[in-house]
Amino acid sequence: MALRNALLATLLDGEASGYDLAKTFDASVANFWMATPQQLYRELDRMASEGLIEARVVRQERRPDKRLFALTEAGRRALYDFTAAPPRPTAIRDELLVKLQAVDQGDGTAVRAAVEERIEWARAKLARYERLRLRLLDGRTEDEHLTRSERVGPYLTLLGGIEFEKAAVRWGEQVLAILQRRAKADSSDGRGGT
Repeated sequence: MALRNALLATLLDGEASGYDLAKTFDASVANFWMATPQQLYRELDRMASEGLIEARVVRQERRPDKRLFALTEAGRRALYDFTAAPPRPTAIRDELLVKLQAVDQGDGTAVRAAVEERIEWARAKLARYERLRLRLLDGRTEDEHLTRSERVGPYLTLLGGIEFEKAAVRWGEQVLAILQRRAKADSSDGRGGT
């Protein structure tokens, strides 16, 4: 998936500045897409030059002028075409998984610490996602939100992010338990171990 599709989908909520889009990516879109502010601004410039979005300059006193971006009809068509196409399979590229693959020959203590850190990151993201979920619900029940809100997509992607992080915590805890059992077994038979 191209960054442009994530940006187009984000602009469905309305006009936004690059700064607003970067905050949105950090706060909510990060559950399914990561991008640096530099990547966002470069892509916004490309999208504007291709007519997918339009930018208008807003003059500000005591601050630099800001550009606000909005979808064009061409951008809406591109987003429609994107949603109509079948998704490509996802591929995992995760350095921690490579370290786990080599844990038997590596520094088991460092790998366990990395897994513990991953669990803490996932828990922190879960807490952030729960705050976002409550903000999206805005006092409504989940069922009310899902049947009556103007847009359901942001909530559905948030649910995916929540489940992903819950799975990361479960998996990390399972990995730590296995590594701990192996370390005990190795130390009891004199092999040292991970």
